[in-house]
Amino acid sequence: MIHALIADDHAVVRRGLKELLTDSGRIAVEGEAGTARETLEKVRERDWDVLILDINLPDRSGLDILRDVKLERPQLPVLILTVCSEDQFAIRALRSGAAGYLTKESAPGQLVDAVQKVVSGGRYISAAVAERLALHVGANGNRPPQELLSDREHQVFRLLASGKTVSGIAVEMNLSVKTISTYRGRVLDKMGMRTNAELTYYAVRNQLVD
Repeated sequence: MIHALIADDHAVVRRGLKELLTDSGRIAVEGEAGTARETLEKVRERDWDVLILDINLPDRSGLDILRDVKLERPQLPVLILTVCSEDQFAIRALRSGAAGYLTKESAPGQLVDAVQKVVSGGRYISAAVAERLALHVGANGNRPPQELLSDREHQVFRLLASGKTVSGIAVEMNLSVKTISTYRGRVLDKMGMRTNAELTYYAVRNQLVD
């Protein structure tokens, strides 16, 4: 039996996932978390076979939590399950240590298959993500500009593009205004843009923000 921990900020989603995985007869969901803090607490409590992690947690980015989890439990397979499209986060998540990436639009059976595959030591990604990973092995010339950003810069980029101010982002990320301003400058430089409005237009056109 696979012992799973689910981290998602929506109780209804956690309940649905628990029922789906339990019905498979091969997976027991024995822990739930609704925040990043709860996730780390649960990870430290015991050994899990797999962590099913949403990227959008209320108190911290799921990618930040992923890195912390891998420091605490390097051998713990982490399967990202999120509404965020593969184009936005899949490659970043895999680079940060995720064993698999699945969107919530996927068929229910895929989740069970994905859990079993990452627990057995494999990786679970779609054909589209595999193709993008292959492209990343080559030159950077054809990569979209947002893929040149670091994970932290990408986080700031998305927050700026969603209309948040530098001071608001500083509070949300628990960093100084000066630090966020520095990140903003790097983002604009790497993206070849001059204003937040340009970032927003680009992000909306490329479906990088909700």
